[in-house]
Amino acid sequence: MPVKLPTFYDEYQKALDEGDAAVFVGAGLSVPAGYVNWKELLREIADELELEIDKETDLIALAQYHVNQARGRGKLNQKLIEEFTKDSAPTENYRLLASLPLAIAWTTNYDHLLEDAFKAAHKRIDRKVVPQDLAHTTPKRDVVLYKMHGDIDRPDDAVLTKDDYERYNDRRQLFSMQLQGDLISKTFLFLGFSFTDPNISYILGRVRSLVGENRRPHYWVAKDVAAEPSPDPLEIKRQRHRIEDLKTYGIRTVLIQDYRQITELLKELHRRVFRKNVFVSGSAVDFGPMGRSRIEALSRRLGATLIEKGFNVVSGMGLGIGDAISMGAIETVYRRPGAHLEERTVIRPFPQVDPMSGDRNAIWTRYREEMIERARSVIYLLGNKEVGGTVVPASGMLEEFEIATARGIYPIPVGATGFEAAQIWQKVWAELNKYYGDLGAAVEQPFKTLNDRTASDDKLLDALVRILKTIAPK
Repeated sequence: MPVKLPTFYDEYQKALDEGDAAVFVGAGLSVPAGYVNWKELLREIADELELEIDKETDLIALAQYHVNQARGRGKLNQKLIEEFTKDSAPTENYRLLASLPLAIAWTTNYDHLLEDAFKAAHKRIDRKVVPQDLAHTTPKRDVVLYKMHGDIDRPDDAVLTKDDYERYNDRRQLFSMQLQGDLISKTFLFLGFSFTDPNISYILGRVRSLVGENRRPHYWVAKDVAAEPSPDPLEIKRQRHRIEDLKTYGIRTVLIQDYRQITELLKELHRRVFRKNVFVSGSAVDFGPMGRSRIEALSRRLGATLIEKGFNVVSGMGLGIGDAISMGAIETVYRRPGAHLEERTVIRPFPQVDPMSGDRNAIWTRYREEMIERARSVIYLLGNKEVGGTVVPASGMLEEFEIATARGIYPIPVGATGFEAAQIWQKVWAELNKYYGDLGAAVEQPFKTLNDRTASDDKLLDALVRILKTIAPK
């Protein structure tokens, strides 16, 4: 039987949390970006062979027939170059994948969509395209990307034909060995993959032989053929048998009704991974009616409370309150034996000098995006700055609000602190369900408390914690 979505989310989320998750990307994930699938790639070649591509099931053999007839693979290489050097950008699915804490990614694709997505997420990639690459390590890498069938930059070396597959272990055995090790030690998510690749079948068989029943769980996302408008009974039976067969390798199937659901699946994983991360946005030169001493005390207690309640603090060290928030978080972490500061806090002060080149505002925007993308919610405090001797609203806080809400990150403005935070509170309160969806009713009362200027610090902190616990999945 297929695995239920809640079970998949819980188990793969655990692997992500513990640093044990990996992903395997197949050609199906690249089709929405404008790349052709294997059938379309070989359609013209099939015509030349006087075969009907839609009736062919062994496309690897088809590629080999062409090479045999042409006495070479020059045309096949040219087809690869023409199709996979198109100016295509990573889709939202690729962007979401790249944002997850994945240290290992595998693909049979020749395109550069994964690389582009990881680069856009500001991650350092260690690409493995040929066996010799496995002997070298990119310093301070964030993710290792294994391209087990080669890359469009080297079409002559890409794995395409029956000969390529038969000689795979002679030419690329190190990839087979590495993938076996990763399948044993990591939990994989297979996306856009059909499991018709003979290399993968061989490797899965070796893993099953080596570890028997002591294997890690893996997950394959597949479209339920029974959900088609006019489902083919034979295809339903074939899929059922494939699901049962994959279970013998430790691979459990997650059935979806439409491939567009992959985006929602990845969004949910993103929400869960960063569910405990809270970005604190705020700055002040004017501390309003609460006064500086109370704001600093509240900020220190906020940093401590977030850590105590199991949340993690992300902070850009906003002027006037950043030091207090960070110190509250740091001293609370240090009171716990075995706790690691880098696991519970991301503290990155904004640089206050102009860059040698480029626009400082553009750099700060990227800086904000990188921090906010690591969070599931944003707490807003005060929000003012001094310009030419005059106190004005903090434009940076408004930008952080726009960045966060565009990504579906929950806004938690403490309106009682005044200034920009109060304006954001009014905006969110007016459309609470827009920003909180189905959770709007559940957070309504504590959210209202956040704008109560007569509320004590205890009540404000309690309201914040109640909202955070409501929006953070277990």
